[in-house]
Amino acid sequence: MQYLHTMVRVADLEQSMHFYCDLLGLQEVYRKDVEKGRFTLVYLAAEQDLERAKRDDAPMVELTYNWDPESYDGGRNFGHLAFRVEDIYALCEKLQRNGVTINRPPRDGHMAFVRSPDGISIELLQKGEALAPQEPWASMENTGSW
Repeated sequence: MQYLHTMVRVADLEQSMHFYCDLLGLQEVYRKDVEKGRFTLVYLAAEQDLERAKRDDAPMVELTYNWDPESYDGGRNFGHLAFRVEDIYALCEKLQRNGVTINRPPRDGHMAFVRSPDGISIELLQKGEALAPQEPWASMENTGSW
């Protein structure tokens, strides 16, 4: 068995691409517009997984954008994605500067949660050992749900 991808339905493809690519740093591997089915699939990979994603079609995040508006309640758009990051504080600062709420701040220097434009929970985990606690993160309270 081989893990291939996780599919996430998105309401606004442009807004989601900004979040996943410009802010989180994923890269588009390929995209497919399906005229007959009226949807677009965009496959994304983390930088360190990019070559493997191109070679093996894995591991990736698949953004599914349905051209006709739909409501994604009842868990139809998924639970959470997890990414290992080089510097959790730097990434959280970048996300926050760009208007992303840090729902669970990296108080412990190890783990944080944010949400995508579609409300998908994104877990960020520090690569290697946890970083030493530092402000403003160490004393920041949770915001909303994660």
